Amino acid sequence: MKPLWTPWRMEYVLGKEGQKECIFDCAAEQRHDKQNLMLYRDRTTVVLMNRFPYANGHLLVAPARHIADICDLAPEENASLMGLLQQAVSIIRKHLNPAGINIGLNLGKTAGAGIAAHLHFHIVPRWEGDHNFMAVLADLKTIPEHIENTFDKLLPDFRRLLEKSD
Repeated sequence: MKPLWTPWRMEYVLGKEGQKECIFDCAAEQRHDKQNLMLYRDRTTVVLMNRFPYANGHLLVAPARHIADICDLAPEENASLMGLLQQAVSIIRKHLNPAGINIGLNLGKTAGAGIAAHLHFHIVPRWEGDHNFMAVLADLKTIPEHIENTFDKLLPDFRRLLEKSD
């Protein structure tokens, strides 16, 4: 059996004990930030690339305001969040050409939220045969592009979205 090396996941495996600030609150004064994998931030919403992705292009879409429950969204935040989800899906389709896309929201730690204190949606591009036990045994790469390359590919379209929102 050949090993499947994923050294970037060690930070996740060891936990985030030292992390004091919420990842969605990073670089709040900036509109995009490669170091924090932030593709987009406006007054009400933020888009980050998942540092521990399930698949290439895995995005996190969240309200800019630090809230935990979907029922606490103001109407403007809700509309903005749903609109940005649509735009992000269009950008993913344009640049990564997935066969399908999973969009999910986990409310609360028990439901699987890794960051339960800040509501966020996952957008996960999917391709035929991309993630299953057989793919690992068949020696297939599940994330074929470095996260920074994907960031660079998606950023121009998110910048255009910001320009339109001004």
